[in-house]
Amino acid sequence: MCGARTAQWQGQCPACEAWNTLEIAVSSLASAGASRNARVVAAGPSSSRTVTDIAQESDVRAGTGSGELDRVLGGGLVAGSVVLLGGDPGIGKSTLLLQAADALSRERPVLYVSGEESVRQVASRAQRLGLEATTLRLAAETRVETIIQEAVASRAQVLVVDSIQTMQTELSESSAGSAVQVRESAARLVRYAKETGTAVLLIGHVTKEGLIAGPRILEHMVDTVLYFESDPGSRFRVVRAVKNRFGAANEIGVFAMVEQGLREVRNPSAIFLSRHPQPVSGSVVTVVREGSRPLLVEVQALVDEAQGMNPRRVAVGFESSRLALLLAVLHRHGGVSTAGRDVFVNVVGGVRIGETSADLPAVLAVLSSLRDRPVVTDTVCFGELGLTGEIRPVPFGEERLREAQKQGFKRALVPSANVPRRGVVDGIEIEGVSRLSEALDKAF
Repeated sequence: MCGARTAQWQGQCPACEAWNTLEIAVSSLASAGASRNARVVAAGPSSSRTVTDIAQESDVRAGTGSGELDRVLGGGLVAGSVVLLGGDPGIGKSTLLLQAADALSRERPVLYVSGEESVRQVASRAQRLGLEATTLRLAAETRVETIIQEAVASRAQVLVVDSIQTMQTELSESSAGSAVQVRESAARLVRYAKETGTAVLLIGHVTKEGLIAGPRILEHMVDTVLYFESDPGSRFRVVRAVKNRFGAANEIGVFAMVEQGLREVRNPSAIFLSRHPQPVSGSVVTVVREGSRPLLVEVQALVDEAQGMNPRRVAVGFESSRLALLLAVLHRHGGVSTAGRDVFVNVVGGVRIGETSADLPAVLAVLSSLRDRPVVTDTVCFGELGLTGEIRPVPFGEERLREAQKQGFKRALVPSANVPRRGVVDGIEIEGVSRLSEALDKAF
């Protein structure tokens, strides 16, 4: 044998051109890792522990310097956890994690590794953001083995990698950014985090469909997956947790992009509401629940004569198929037809509503625009609309009402089953409805 290597079996050796001389062999690095793991297992009698022993250990979480980011993470950064942050280019992924790394580095060693920029570029961004970063260590590297060595040498308790698609490992000979490299690089970093208790933060690029680039298994390997959401041209950013082993999924954090970077928004309900000086038709305020907190948003609708042969049904921040269903219920049980008209529904502020509590507000907004008649001033409403015309209750009704009261609303139109047992929340008048026809009468 000539000693040449190839990634797959072939009948003829590409180097010496001899036939039937290739043999399947495991790489020396993988064999060394396997034998090393075997020695570790054989060294002790047992590495397992009882649940009681583990539960007695305190779960210490590190604050990232941002209350909104801590909320999305479930209360802070957990030692040994792996967090994956994805989003569109230029939305603020590197900025957010650089700010978090600066805050974390004041109490513990932190290593920020960039595979896309030089350390001078990262340091320049830190200066533009007004960060002190006196103890934050920077490195420009794409080889995972070298990054782990540097993290061990600096005794880093937090490791930030920007981005996972630029990393490559010796375990694979494919090019950086390929599915194999992304998977193997992430696996090495996840294993390092679990073995040493180092918290690892990964930045991930997204495809044109809005999903993190690379194999889907990447999201299964990590503990937490965060996505940046934003409307084009808006300075507000929403970070949503789509997976979290240490907190609630679908929790959101709201940020505003300013010259000094991303600043947390402590009262998100205020930025998503447009308090019109005069009542306007086609606008209804509702209360949705994002993660563990209620959030007030404005649902707007526009109904106009169809500009073509087929009327359009367009929804932004709202499920389009759900809109078509609600229009059918409005016609069947409300006696209001939108045939021959275009219907547009938009959720203000770039928020995407994934729950059914916005059914009633969407229907009322459509009817308000159709009749050019505003809903009663300072009214908030929520409720799920059934196919038989009933108004169904939604979870956490009293919490939603209290949030509306905090924002100054005086009247609430809610499902009868969501009316508090006392029948009142201080400062807000509550009216319960059980049928769509009843809700249409009371809304106007």
